Amino acid sequence: QVQLVESGGGLVQTGGSLRLSCAASGRTLSSYHVGWFRQAPGKEREFVAALSRLGASTYYADSVKGRFTISRDNAKNTLYLQMNSLKPDDTAVYYCAAANPATVVLTRTNGYDYWGQGTQVTVSS
Repeated sequence: QVQLVESGGGLVQTGGSLRLSCAASGRTLSSYHVGWFRQAPGKEREFVAALSRLGASTYYADSVKGRFTISRDNAKNTLYLQMNSLKPDDTAVYYCAAANPATVVLTRTNGYDYWGQGTQVTVSS
């Protein structure tokens, strides 16, 4: 199985940018579909972005489309989330996740088998 560790969170002003990283160990990320989710205080965990195992397809929540970009570096076995034009509503704990190849729907939390511990992103107004 794969272990996931996020980093790169922090405090940023509205309009700023951050790049989150998710380092994988144990198995290669290219064996899985991968995604990013976030959870704000008092809210359910929600889908942000996903990348299919072979990299052919990407998916984004409407709220981040055009501002966030998901990518994967196979040589570094690392998943990224580039976040631009950040807004206060983006404030949340961000989690990376990996799904086994048989998973069909990549936008739901219950489709993922492995999760990182999360990294806090705070956007000040």
